[in-house]
Amino acid sequence: MITLGQFIIKKQSDFPYAKGELSRLLRDIGIAAKIVNREINKAGLADILGDSGVVNVQGETQKKLDVYANEQFISALSSGGECCLVASEENEEVVLLNTDVSKNAKYVVAIDPLDGSSNIDVNVAVGTTFSIYRRKSTDGNGVLEDILQKGTEQVAAGYVIYGSSTMLVYTTGKGVNGFTLDPSIGEFCLSHADIKIPETGTIYSINEGNYVHFPEGVKKYIKYCQVEDDATQRPYTSRYIGSMVADLHRNLIKGGIYIYPSTASAPKGKLRLVYECNPLAFIIEQAGGRATNGYERILDIDVTEIHQRESIFIGSTKMVLLAEEYMAQYSPKEILKVS
Repeated sequence: MITLGQFIIKKQSDFPYAKGELSRLLRDIGIAAKIVNREINKAGLADILGDSGVVNVQGETQKKLDVYANEQFISALSSGGECCLVASEENEEVVLLNTDVSKNAKYVVAIDPLDGSSNIDVNVAVGTTFSIYRRKSTDGNGVLEDILQKGTEQVAAGYVIYGSSTMLVYTTGKGVNGFTLDPSIGEFCLSHADIKIPETGTIYSINEGNYVHFPEGVKKYIKYCQVEDDATQRPYTSRYIGSMVADLHRNLIKGGIYIYPSTASAPKGKLRLVYECNPLAFIIEQAGGRATNGYERILDIDVTEIHQRESIFIGSTKMVLLAEEYMAQYSPKEILKVS
């Protein structure tokens, strides 16, 4: 049995420029994930369900666990001393970790502390996504530009899924590995080594309740998924949980495509590029899959603000490529810009 800590140390030689800082940073995230998992498992037994009464920068009402998870991850990153700046979904501005131990740290972190938190009250899987970059500034506690890097500049990314079991899945650009939390010893243990997403699948994940607002290319692709064809194992199965981490984790293991397109009310897309799309795109690509916004690779998109919105088509390579063909044919990018 290999624990997360042991595995991280074993792989430390993959980074000749690092001196253990990245390894310690990943372990800090793992510790915070255990604390958040403990509170999630108390849901219904303690006063942690429901709204906090605060609306975040996204215009969404924060759940009590949103606030708690955000505090725990920032606290862990601050006390660990390997991160100087955090960009979180729950904070309007970047958080500078102004402590003696974090000053001049080499890394910055982008995080969605609790993805799909609206599902907490009904006991459905939720998750955490995170992304790690080497800072660009040379001294002090970091600047905004340190986090405004393309996804291609990520040195590590991962997610935690809190479900029937709790798993931490991450990549440092050397493949994808998954660790399941063993509650009897309180450790994440390697359970899914070198994960590879199937080249194609039979699952499509999209909120079809917004169908009338989708681009024509997405509508056409959905219809393709629903048409019976034995050669391609259609009709495909529609599976949508409403927690991106949970939907993506299932498709990573079984094969499939997850789509969150632009709509009339969100013409640029709704998901956040920095702490949702980029880390998950990095993971999926490292597992052999594909991630685009329907026209271009997610990881190549310029980042201009920490809460930048984007569309995403992510999952098994053949499924994403076909969806892109439908977008090119029925929803050309030039037409969308004009409209």
